[in-house]
Amino acid sequence: MDVIVTNLIPRAGVDLLEGAGLRVDMPEDGGRPAREEVLGRIAGAHGVITLLTDRVDDEFLRAAGPQLRIVANVAVGYDNIDLAACAAHGVAVTNTPRVLTDATADLTFGLILATSRRIGEGDRLVRSGAPWQWGMFMLLGRGLQGKHLGIVGAGNIGQAVARRARAFGMEVLCYEPHELPKEQLEALALKQVGLDELLQRSDVVSIHCPYTPDTHHLIGEAQLAAMKQDAYLINTARGPIVDEQALVRALEAGRIAGAGLDVYEHEPAVPESLRRLENVVLLPHLGSATVETREAMALLAAENVLNVVVKGIAPVTPVRG
Repeated sequence: MDVIVTNLIPRAGVDLLEGAGLRVDMPEDGGRPAREEVLGRIAGAHGVITLLTDRVDDEFLRAAGPQLRIVANVAVGYDNIDLAACAAHGVAVTNTPRVLTDATADLTFGLILATSRRIGEGDRLVRSGAPWQWGMFMLLGRGLQGKHLGIVGAGNIGQAVARRARAFGMEVLCYEPHELPKEQLEALALKQVGLDELLQRSDVVSIHCPYTPDTHHLIGEAQLAAMKQDAYLINTARGPIVDEQALVRALEAGRIAGAGLDVYEHEPAVPESLRRLENVVLLPHLGSATVETREAMALLAAENVLNVVVKGIAPVTPVRG
């Protein structure tokens, strides 16, 4: 049985599959292959391991063929996968939740600190070689103690960010469209509020909800206008949750203090209007980018493939549409 890996993943996942007797085809380099190349490679595969840059739709599934049994996405998000099409073809879909929770929460807090303390601006100043000297008012940022953090999406990653925020002395608000259990809120010292109240009260707004049709441009012109003028917006979830052009306008006009972004609406493209702003910290989608986390993601994807293709049992982390 053949397993195709659409792009380079940590070797541990491949070793696990090959150790179970599967034939694994993985590219030798990490360049982004053309879609036509991917569609050609997956023909005849029993399992395909995909990345968030792969669009899995009816064309993809037809190219693989009727023997395909699983698409294992090496990401917690699965907005790149047409779940209805996979169901119609009888193909299981899995993701890699939980193993990347702490890494993404750590990076989120790195962006919170970088924006609120103007770390990027300070780094650029020193690297520029421009003369400077210490002064009482140079690059003044804002402290976090006693401030409100608003978490949009209180899933695993949102909850991990909440725990870190408490360690920094922050009060944490959260928004979820469904009511969270009282014991969960109490355990994390969370206060669940509506989105409008969260935006109005928060000093930092951090996005952790999945990207779906319902969350497309969840943060747009009106929501940014509702935020405090000295508040920061952080996004380590998915780019299209934020209306990027509305964010640029809000930052240019000083309607919010700054932003920390790891994801973008038309990734990997980042508009020049955003890149030129000093009050923004920009990262190239590094949320899960630690050696330990990426290896754990590859292993979990491989375990899902083994369960379905070799053992004939349910995958470890199925995605249900």
